[in-house]
Amino acid sequence: MSLLSKLAPLKARHQELSSLMSQPDLKGDDIVKLSKEYAELSPIIEAMVSYDSAVTEMEEIQELLNDPDMKEMAQEDYGRLSKLIPELEYKIKLALIPKDEADSKNAILEIRAGTGGDEAALFAADLYAMYKGYASVCGWQMSMIEASESEVGGYKQISCEIKGSDVFAKLKFESGVHRVQRVPKTETQGRIHTSAATVAVLPEAEDVDVEIDEARDLRIDTYRSQGAGGQHVNTTDSAVRITHIPTGIVVEMQDERSQHKNRAKAMVVLRSRIYEEQWRKQQEERAADRKSQVGTGDRSERIRTYNFPQGRVSDHRINLTLYKLDEVIAGNALGEIINSLIAEDHAESLAEIE
Repeated sequence: MSLLSKLAPLKARHQELSSLMSQPDLKGDDIVKLSKEYAELSPIIEAMVSYDSAVTEMEEIQELLNDPDMKEMAQEDYGRLSKLIPELEYKIKLALIPKDEADSKNAILEIRAGTGGDEAALFAADLYAMYKGYASVCGWQMSMIEASESEVGGYKQISCEIKGSDVFAKLKFESGVHRVQRVPKTETQGRIHTSAATVAVLPEAEDVDVEIDEARDLRIDTYRSQGAGGQHVNTTDSAVRITHIPTGIVVEMQDERSQHKNRAKAMVVLRSRIYEEQWRKQQEERAADRKSQVGTGDRSERIRTYNFPQGRVSDHRINLTLYKLDEVIAGNALGEIINSLIAEDHAESLAEIE
């Protein structure tokens, strides 16, 4: 089957959307939905037209190469098309990869200190700063949801919301165990310690993504917020614990002084965790016949090591090592790792459909 014939259904759908959007009785929400799908398909259709035109032109050029009078001019066009056609072909093949509906979503980022005590908490703070720097590079908005600070200034756990373009698509491979190797500030004999922190990236769910019957599905408990050492930080029951009975998922929130605000934040996280569970099951079903080289995103899986003495960062899933640790930790070079992970995922997906 030719490349263009594989894309025939997309072309037909594009034409159908154009017809549907011209209907006079279309409602506002439907217009937005159809327009979004049409806009997503348009670049693919344009690439198809360009590819078809380039292939036809290449066939004509090959005939001109046999003409002594036209050969020199034809060679220039031949070189241009030889570069253009593979680029268009690759762009079109990417369009055949099954779309992950979560890719366009915002994300909830959760970082928890793992093994390593105080050093792990400090590393969790470093990871938070790294993602904050990367969010700035990408033009995203990042806001903290909740944080539990350690006594040495790091974080036992911290969660935040990241909004922007294709946030989850770029961050979804960050889920897993991140390991750090360095000499802690408290180490007097210069020994290198190994610590870890766990990162979870959840696609932020909207109300339409997850149906929750609050009266039947939720158990909501309130209690007084507590600070370090267990002391109460206020005198009202402002902290909220929400249990989703069907799944057993529990979310606690006490960062805000208002019970209403804590409940609202908890519901955002709860919906995202429920949605992520559903999304992960879909991914497991899709990948039942293969194990992706970029990993499953399981948070028990060690995915990356940050070695400070050697100034290197190694991603173990794709055997990528960069000797620019400071730039990665600052968020400026994290994109190099993320783009490599996305490219590897694309390569595997393309191999499946060819």
